[in-house]
Amino acid sequence: MNPNDSPQAAITYLLEHVPSVLMRQSDQTLQEQLGIGMSQLRILVLLQKQPELLQNQIAEHLGQTEASISRQMRIMHEKGLLTRRVDPNNRRAHLTEPTPKGLKLAEAANAALLRHTTPTLAALNDKQQKQLVEMLRLMHDAVCAPGKITSCDHPFGL
Repeated sequence: MNPNDSPQAAITYLLEHVPSVLMRQSDQTLQEQLGIGMSQLRILVLLQKQPELLQNQIAEHLGQTEASISRQMRIMHEKGLLTRRVDPNNRRAHLTEPTPKGLKLAEAANAALLRHTTPTLAALNDKQQKQLVEMLRLMHDAVCAPGKITSCDHPFGL
């Protein structure tokens, strides 16, 4: 990034670079501490909130391929993190939910991520952190607005 870049160029660069680095660091932290990755954590959290989602819907929500989601879910089933049961409303459909072990792992993963990001966020004072949250919420509302191709209905409590 060139210091003479326009604010828009700097924002564009930082909006791509910072989340990418944070995601890689978060994934590495989870792999080292708990043996799962961010993709698996995101699936656990999503299924905790919406167990009725099909694999293609999970892929759409998380911006991943169906093949990737299928592979991750198979691994999580093998680890005992997910369970499948017949949908009582549609006997041909199955609901996938986190097991108690999966829920406990998701809780531990969220705690590990909080510990990991706390030193980074400590670079900002309380007022700056609140401003960052507000700016990110405004950006989220703009990019995820209803009616847009990128609209989302996050189950993550935003």
